[in-house]
Amino acid sequence: MSTNKSKEKKLALAKASRQNRRLPVFVIVKTKRRVSRNPKARHWRGRKMDLKVK
Repeated sequence: MSTNKSKEKKLALAKASRQNRRLPVFVIVKTKRRVSRNPKARHWRGRKMDLKVK
């Protein structure tokens, strides 16, 4: 990927990296482990992002 990214692409990548975090511990504790993983979690090699940005 080029080092010169548009602002829109940079913002989209930043949002994707924020969504790729684990769940907070308090959520796991609050739901008594019914919710224990992030369904939007993505590995860089496995599932690719679908960015529709120029």
